[in-house]
Amino acid sequence: MTKNNLVIVESPAKAKTIKKYLGSKFDVVASMGHVRDLPKTRLGVNIKENFEPTYSIIKEKKELVKKLKEKAASFENIFLATDPDREGEAIAWHLAYILKLDKNAKNRVFFNEITKFGIETGIKNPQTINDLMVGSQQARRILDRIVGYKLSPFLCQKIQKRLSAGRVQSVALKVINDREEEIENFEPQEYWSLTANLRGGTPKKDFKAFFWGDKEKQIKLENESQTQEIIKNLEDAKYIVSEVKRGKRHKKPAPPFITSTLQQEAARKLNFSSKRTMKVAQELYEGVELPDLGAMGLITYMRTDSVRISEESRKISEELILNKWGKEYLPSKRRIFKAKSNAQDAHEAIRPTMPKILPENIKNSLTSDQFKIYKLVWERFIASQMSDCVQNTVRVKILANDYIFTSSGCTPHFDGFTVLYTESRDEKEEKESALPELLEGAECKLKKLEPNQHFTEPPPRFTEASLIKFLEENGVGRPSTYASIISTIIFRNYVIKEGKTFVPTELGRAVNDLIKKYFPDIVNIKFTSNMESDLDKIERGESDWHKVLDNFYKDFEKTLETAKDLTKGLKIKLKENEINITCDKCGLPMEVKFSRFGKFIGCSGYPECKNIKKFVQGIGVKCHRCGGEIIKKKSKKGKVFYGCANYPKCDFVSWYMPSGEVCSKCGEPLFLKGKKTFCENCEKNLKNEDKKEDEKND
Repeated sequence: MTKNNLVIVESPAKAKTIKKYLGSKFDVVASMGHVRDLPKTRLGVNIKENFEPTYSIIKEKKELVKKLKEKAASFENIFLATDPDREGEAIAWHLAYILKLDKNAKNRVFFNEITKFGIETGIKNPQTINDLMVGSQQARRILDRIVGYKLSPFLCQKIQKRLSAGRVQSVALKVINDREEEIENFEPQEYWSLTANLRGGTPKKDFKAFFWGDKEKQIKLENESQTQEIIKNLEDAKYIVSEVKRGKRHKKPAPPFITSTLQQEAARKLNFSSKRTMKVAQELYEGVELPDLGAMGLITYMRTDSVRISEESRKISEELILNKWGKEYLPSKRRIFKAKSNAQDAHEAIRPTMPKILPENIKNSLTSDQFKIYKLVWERFIASQMSDCVQNTVRVKILANDYIFTSSGCTPHFDGFTVLYTESRDEKEEKESALPELLEGAECKLKKLEPNQHFTEPPPRFTEASLIKFLEENGVGRPSTYASIISTIIFRNYVIKEGKTFVPTELGRAVNDLIKKYFPDIVNIKFTSNMESDLDKIERGESDWHKVLDNFYKDFEKTLETAKDLTKGLKIKLKENEINITCDKCGLPMEVKFSRFGKFIGCSGYPECKNIKKFVQGIGVKCHRCGGEIIKKKSKKGKVFYGCANYPKCDFVSWYMPSGEVCSKCGEPLFLKGKKTFCENCEKNLKNEDKKEDEKND
């Protein structure tokens, strides 16, 4: 039987999986992503001719394209099965052009899941290439090329070589810089709390109650003298339970994952970067070899903003919940989750393609990362179809000499979906414990009154999860682009990671300040969000992509020319690039230079003197072990850490910057966490003591 159908997908892994299901009448090959793009060495957009782009075959893909053409010539039917999104539609459009396919032919197929059902459904329902989606993708690509191609040289000229700017990248950088400025300008306000350690109830049990106010109003404790005055008024007071309110609290499960929530949860729960998460999700979507089942995709398409799920997957999940946990774990009414107003809703939510495949049953067939992401997706999906978690709540008021203290607690009534999964949060959640059985009118014994001084804290720095959440909530970029945006600002050394949080570098601040001052629209959140809306309108046929680009470029061109005029002769010098090293070969000063591999130190007498050295950035602190210089380093994943310049003779390293000071309690070095110093040794000892205390109590 001869093959007369050729299917072109994006990756070899996907091709292998799909080939298995389509049978002998089909051959499947991979385009390895984009085959045509705007040229690397020039703008490639004729702005005067209605923004006409000039595409060329990507240099590295020329041989592949040649083979695709030769192969396609011998097939009767050619199906373009690239990813089911804007980028995939554009790749299909470029392939159709290269292979000279009829643009009106129904040769575009969609595989929302790489399973037998998903592939057979897709191949039976071919469509024409969606020109509106292609137009939207072209507009985004040209827009980003114009911003990057015109703005990046401006930055390189004013600051240093090898810098880049981007429509969404620059907004993400501004958000991180703005938060850092908030933290630096934050003025802490003093406040106090007053805790009554009480004993009471049936059976008698210790619990805490917190000062609220008096019978008339809530009172905020602002200073020590006010707090001590209240403590004085509470001398010999009786602590009487004046009110007990009981109730039930329902917690609903989170919806199945969309792209952004998967990235956020993987960052919180697994400490995965968004780039790592999307790489693993792509592998699970494209197909994994399983015993007895062969190659198959384990999750649905991972670039989606829809929380919709298929009826078939819902039924399977209900059956699984019923068999594994029982009828009470199924909600009385099926859950329908609403997508956000700006969601494209083109695909289902991210879910397991076959929910009956339990994570633990295929663990040995997956890599460690694949197992972790599949388990996360599976648990989130199944939990989304389960009953609410129900808690018994109690809130009590305790009267003491006309002052009111309050205490609240909860106990589980029904665990519901939490038997399987609970969503993580960026903010710390206060844990409520069970209170003793308290009755109105009962007296509680005061064991101790604890006054505590506090200071308001600045907003926290962004983590990868909270940054993605912020960008999505404000309509900046698309979830599918967040991984590359974050990778870029780290790679360019605009931000570094301290622990899990982003901190702008001196370079990042300089770039941000320059763009913010002279190109305010580029980093304006609302402007960028509106641009995303315009791209969506193009896809829906409500706007023309040429007009969208024209409207943007008119203002951008004027702004760029004005910026060039206002910054003539400007050159920003960065302290981090200043060095005081003399060339040991010719005696001339050495200077920081830049290459595609990063910074290095070179002789100012180049090309006569070609002496170069590795660039290392000291922090002005000596190693507490050997006295060597502490230098800033980067891990393979771009994470900043600090180590001794005498490595490997001295193996001191830390994720936190040494402050150069020592702890007054133990004499060990202090490290910086934001603006505050802390002792790693004392914190470690305290955790060990707490652990021993917990073990003792258990």
